[in-house]
Amino acid sequence: MSGDWRKDRIGSALRGENPAVLRRLEAGFAVIGDVQFLPGYSVLLTDDLAVRRLSDLPKSKRLGFLSDMDRLGEAVERACRRLDPAFRRVNLEILGNTDGFLHAHVWPRFEWEPADLVGLPVWLYPRERWSDEQYVLGPQHSALREAIGEELDHLAE
Repeated sequence: MSGDWRKDRIGSALRGENPAVLRRLEAGFAVIGDVQFLPGYSVLLTDDLAVRRLSDLPKSKRLGFLSDMDRLGEAVERACRRLDPAFRRVNLEILGNTDGFLHAHVWPRFEWEPADLVGLPVWLYPRERWSDEQYVLGPQHSALREAIGEELDHLAE
């Protein structure tokens, strides 16, 4: 996956050009993460380029975004539990310290993680995990993408 879509994640999703999009949800886009050192890592992107923080949304849209975050979190949980018996839980985070648009991270956590990292925030993983080619999103993640997408569809029913 390459191209300028990474420089405009929301705009490219709105135009149907963001290859990381799993599904269009009520308040945004469920996307699979660029790195997969924790397989199933996903992100909920707002669908409004002007929204920088959760409090920028009116209450009804704020609740819609949080509901979508819950749905994506549960979809990742179900898919990861099905694909990896060592699945533990998901961590949900709305940070916005690097990317200035509203988004929520969904991090699956696993029993096989290193003992010194499993109880810590994901952001404390060594920097090389974030850039190591073996963890870059690619065709090898097709089954994972499909599983999360199926769970998102199931939860919408």
